[in-house]
Amino acid sequence: MAVCDVYDPFREQGIAMTQGRAKPFRDFRQVLDQQDIDAVIVATPDHWHAVITVAACHAGKDVYCEKPLSLTVAEGRKMVDAARKNNRVVQTGSQQRSGSHYSQAVKLIQDGGIGEVHRIHAGYQRNLYPGLKPTEMASGKPTGLDWDMWLGPAPERAFDPFRCIYNFRWFWDYSGGQMTNWGAHHLDIARWILAAEAPVSVSGSGGRYSLTDGGETPDIQQVTYQFPKAIITWTTSEVAEGKPFTLDVYGTKGMLTLLRSGFHVLPEMVPDAAGPREKHPAMQALDMKGGNLDDAHARNFPDCVKSRKRPNADVEEGYRSAAMCHLGNISTRLGRTVRWDAAKEQVVGDPEANGMLSRPYRGNWKLA
Repeated sequence: MAVCDVYDPFREQGIAMTQGRAKPFRDFRQVLDQQDIDAVIVATPDHWHAVITVAACHAGKDVYCEKPLSLTVAEGRKMVDAARKNNRVVQTGSQQRSGSHYSQAVKLIQDGGIGEVHRIHAGYQRNLYPGLKPTEMASGKPTGLDWDMWLGPAPERAFDPFRCIYNFRWFWDYSGGQMTNWGAHHLDIARWILAAEAPVSVSGSGGRYSLTDGGETPDIQQVTYQFPKAIITWTTSEVAEGKPFTLDVYGTKGMLTLLRSGFHVLPEMVPDAAGPREKHPAMQALDMKGGNLDDAHARNFPDCVKSRKRPNADVEEGYRSAAMCHLGNISTRLGRTVRWDAAKEQVVGDPEANGMLSRPYRGNWKLA
């Protein structure tokens, strides 16, 4: 058993959680060299996910990697390839995939239970105005932090406590804002509902309009994903909460609202045979409570390590959902619609957008 972290206090906390049984490491490569380690959990900022996961697969380790699976589209494909080449179990930390009420809702929808579905709306809203502040290391870089290793493959930057810990999510060097944070959860389920691999076009808009904390990713964002027979829309607001979590599936017979707490179906009202002014519900209202999806998802990983079966949120599904998020950010940043060729994994006729499917790594870091 091992715990690895480039920040001493966090590494010590991890060791304490194992009652002191874990070996301490600051460099993940030393962990991968341990012959008694069979599987690893990658809970780093996003810009580290691909490097560690690919190296772990080549080292013969199975991997649980937090969402979003990758920082870029190209990284995600290499992660899938590494898992398949080495016959590794790689689970994405998309725990909603292991929620029994999520799978039941998906089956209900795919079986036609709420009628034909051509529209899904997902979103996450909260109010952080005027912005966040660093918590850890706010007084300056401590001796217990290896900042160069924290940056790893990301561009060289002077130490900034706001870039560390939770707030790394608001910088393009390391993550993709709420699109890759909560979007990676909700859009994954929306895509699962449609039984679709990828959108054919993506149109995003938004920006960082109100928050003044130094972050870069949008505080308001709206993205429309066009699929062959449906659209999925995504909305982020960091400056007005309203309805915090949204995953609404619109069918011809009813609307299904799906959250971690459970799901509810609101029937559509349709004309009665007695006359156009008389209406009746097109289906029965439905309610189901959610369960402990976190424990179920965590249990699924070791079960699959033993059985060698594909996990509930297999690396391929993690790649596809992360790619959907990245395309939303690419379209938003460019200010134009991008058309996606899923077979070629390329944006059609847009060299600038294709250039954003990958990023250069700093120094000697690379994907093997």
